[in-house]
Amino acid sequence: MNKQSNIEEVRHSLSHLLAAAVLKKYPKTKLGIGPIIENGFYYDFLFQKPISDADLADLEKEMRHLIAQKLDFKAEKITTLKAKKILAGQKFKLELIKELAKAKSPISIYRTGDVFLDLCKGPHVKNTSEINLEGFKLTHIAGAYWKGNEKNPMLTRIYGLAFATKKELDEHLKMIEEAKKRDHRKLGKELDLFHIDEKVGLGLPLWHPKGAILWRVIEDFWYKKHLENGYQLVRSPHIGNKILWETSGHWGFYNSSMYPPLEVGQTLEERQKNKKVEISEEYLLKPMNCPFHVQIYKNSPKSYRELSFRWAECGTVYRFEKKGELSGLTRVRGFTQDDAHIICRKDQVEEELKRVIDFILFIYKAFGFDIKSVNVYLSLRDPKNKEKYAGSGEGWNFTENVLRKIAREKNLSFVEQEGEAAFYGPKLDFKIKDALGREWQCSTLQFDFNLPERFDLTFINNEGKEERPYMLHRALFGSFERFIGLLIEHYAGAFPTWLAPIQAMILPISEKHSQYAENILKDLIKLGIRAEINNSNETLGKRIRAAEMQKIPYILVTGDQEIENKTVAVREREKGNRGEMSIKDFAEMIKKQIPD
Repeated sequence: MNKQSNIEEVRHSLSHLLAAAVLKKYPKTKLGIGPIIENGFYYDFLFQKPISDADLADLEKEMRHLIAQKLDFKAEKITTLKAKKILAGQKFKLELIKELAKAKSPISIYRTGDVFLDLCKGPHVKNTSEINLEGFKLTHIAGAYWKGNEKNPMLTRIYGLAFATKKELDEHLKMIEEAKKRDHRKLGKELDLFHIDEKVGLGLPLWHPKGAILWRVIEDFWYKKHLENGYQLVRSPHIGNKILWETSGHWGFYNSSMYPPLEVGQTLEERQKNKKVEISEEYLLKPMNCPFHVQIYKNSPKSYRELSFRWAECGTVYRFEKKGELSGLTRVRGFTQDDAHIICRKDQVEEELKRVIDFILFIYKAFGFDIKSVNVYLSLRDPKNKEKYAGSGEGWNFTENVLRKIAREKNLSFVEQEGEAAFYGPKLDFKIKDALGREWQCSTLQFDFNLPERFDLTFINNEGKEERPYMLHRALFGSFERFIGLLIEHYAGAFPTWLAPIQAMILPISEKHSQYAENILKDLIKLGIRAEINNSNETLGKRIRAAEMQKIPYILVTGDQEIENKTVAVREREKGNRGEMSIKDFAEMIKKQIPD
């Protein structure tokens, strides 16, 4: 077997073998679908009785038994009538057959020996002998609605991993175990950073004092660097008139992901009395910041001499994500975008793009990511369906070409993806890898033809005529919540000193050293160092251990010798004792760790 070239065929074939094993053990099971996914596969089932993760070992055993039989995979084109006959009783398959017939699409099946057949386009391995018996593993089960629709039945989804070799599988399983230890939801609780409370609302994180400090440190750095990079700061409200999003087109395209309008025009007293009052206005919790920034631009006439405008805002937006899709900080319903909009002339576009790309890479490096591993995706129009996009063909050709040109000039590792552009413009998506090599979507650099046209944005050019500006959307983190979740997992909660919510924990050896420790705390705070004291009745050893468990970068011990020398005994995380230091020297050491 070619170890890499047919791994997708192997994974696809394993999904069929899983379904065959399930039907043998649970004959009355209804089959859903079983596609391949990154690193593996899954299959959805409707069982008569629930199963658990404990049942997966038996299913794996049966799959290996089937593999050992060296079964052939064979494709076959069949009629709708035959498909209905051979899959009678499989209601989900019959539903798919009906859809294929309606679309006049050909129907194909794959047979696995004489033990299983399924609706499938393939491809598959030719024979199960191509599958490594030790290269796969069923991992867990989860719930999944049929076709992802909450109105449909809930099915049981069985997940599996599959690799060409057992070594690759073992390495991936080790990575999964390490990922569990780094899970930002787990560490968020252990480090007392945040929690999500159902009484408040799903997808709406509550930030504890340490989490709020972490956020503030990141935000202060963000503001400082934006001002240094020529951005101006703006602010916008959390709600806005529905007319804004009707004008922008977002209401028509995305209203299912927005919270319902707030009706204005009726007082609470009138509502309680059931009085019918005409609704004068409708307001929306803002799902994005763009229309507000556009209105700032439109507030006064603009000259070509004033452009470019670079307006940045950390603006909290609200989107009604499905309950089943919410996940810690990475998928929430209220999140803060580090938004910026750049409005510029055509002759300024290249320079603005370069500035943004440099800024993105600087931010990644500042937060400890390897910029050499950044992958970029250039999203382009679907060349076969150009009429569905806003803007002119000339505008699209220019912006797609200029993004490609700048990406090459900046030596970005990028892949072009036709048909992945938003209807309003092409974009560059940046993905970074964490300490475990996992990719995370963060920065986006997006052209927008839609808003300048819909809001009729113009400036007076050097000939005294109105001209349409170019508009760039740009986010560095994507959202604060998601980026903080990434940082927690990347560092396993052991943040670099400049980011750590508590940079130093002061530990007086005994009660008689507490006053000196209090004085040290006051001095550190004045010097801009985030510190706390633990003068509980626990032993010094236990207090040191507690500080280490909280992943605090520095422990400062105060005793008789430190009082006499006017110093502190410094213990650094993972490095041990650093000896005695004056408070001033200690503070200077920490400040040098803040990225420029």
